[in-house]
Amino acid sequence: MQRGKIFFSILVFLVFLSSMALANGLNLNSLGSRALAMGGAFVGLADDFSTIFWNPAGIALFDKKYFGFYGVDIIPKGAYELSPKIPGLGKFTLVNAETAAKHYLAGMVAYYHPVSENVVAGLSVYTPSGLGAKWDGADFAVIANNDPSIKWESKIGMVTIAPGLAYKINDQVFVGAALNINYAMFDIAMHAGAAEVDSLTVDLGQYEESMNGWGYGATFGVLYKPNEKISLGATFRTASTVKFSGEATISKMPLLGANTTSDLEREITWPMWIAGGIAFRPVEKLILTADLQWTQWSRIDVIETTYKDPFWSLMMAMSGDDERPMYWDDALQIRFGAEYWSNNLAFRAGYYYDPSPAPDETMNVLLPSYDFHALTGGLGYYLNGLQIDFAVEYLMGKERSVRYKVNPTLEEPYFEIELLPGYETAMPGTYSQNILAISISAGYRW
Repeated sequence: MQRGKIFFSILVFLVFLSSMALANGLNLNSLGSRALAMGGAFVGLADDFSTIFWNPAGIALFDKKYFGFYGVDIIPKGAYELSPKIPGLGKFTLVNAETAAKHYLAGMVAYYHPVSENVVAGLSVYTPSGLGAKWDGADFAVIANNDPSIKWESKIGMVTIAPGLAYKINDQVFVGAALNINYAMFDIAMHAGAAEVDSLTVDLGQYEESMNGWGYGATFGVLYKPNEKISLGATFRTASTVKFSGEATISKMPLLGANTTSDLEREITWPMWIAGGIAFRPVEKLILTADLQWTQWSRIDVIETTYKDPFWSLMMAMSGDDERPMYWDDALQIRFGAEYWSNNLAFRAGYYYDPSPAPDETMNVLLPSYDFHALTGGLGYYLNGLQIDFAVEYLMGKERSVRYKVNPTLEEPYFEIELLPGYETAMPGTYSQNILAISISAGYRW
């Protein structure tokens, strides 16, 4: 058995798998249909039940009991193409795939209760993260040992339990805080690659990984309302490191004399978030909002994975691939929103720009990352303490390409694809994605 070749072949795909843990889209961009319809520019307004997420200081505005519910259906549509240009032959399409129709559900439920004239308590459960991708295995068969039954899927999600408390200092200044108890889930499935044993190539079949874990953090906010026309807000959310544990499976690992499964552990940090916003009411029925929201994605630098199985652990340690470079950059979102009331009916619209924190060097098909331009809109209706809101959000992703070289060979298929230096954890090809989100909210005060 040529153990060195086995190490290299298996670890190439494990390097790729490690990079799956993080991508743009870890966080949903908006919670609450009203906030979503206004482009998520809500930190300076923060006056409905979603405020515990945007700015917990807004909790102090509620002088009645308040219950709210929000649900959203997130529908991503992605495409991936790997079509190298072969010298003398022209364009040769290996993969031309689109994601299968998939719905990712997220939501929020919240309740607020005035404790005294100046103190309001609240409790919310919501999903700040919830995205993924599902591809047709037949489209990737050519790079999966011609096996169309291999699954190519990813799903990442988080549920946050957030008790909060806010205090009204005076009629102009409000402060609040929330504890964030985070439970996260992460699943992937893809081709496991191949290994060379005694000059023979052994297909390793299906790779699957399922993990979950807990993390903790907090959100702090302040709201300043100098007059009826202007409201200013600022929010600070601490980083939350989730300690994942779970199991990885390689269906044909016994062909190498090793265990099919290995327990594993990995820590992933949902980074610090700082936001500031303003709400301006130029006339009685119109509100204009604007936010700057900064995320410290640079905390995602190198991801370490611990494999509990001795064989798996040895492979990773010998190759150095138990540490995966990601090299993300901090990102600043710019958001704008508007709301106009006509009697009991509200019309809303918004726009925001969400730049990708991830470089081309870490792109892959299961959790790709894009620069998004997003358009939002929606309606609201209020009557006797009951408010119902509807919103639509459309995110347009900028096409991305992972570069590579094509080297001619004398053997079929007469060429090979070579990743450029620094792109070893990427999947070469061209990527595109758009996302549609449809949501509804209902809130009642009494």
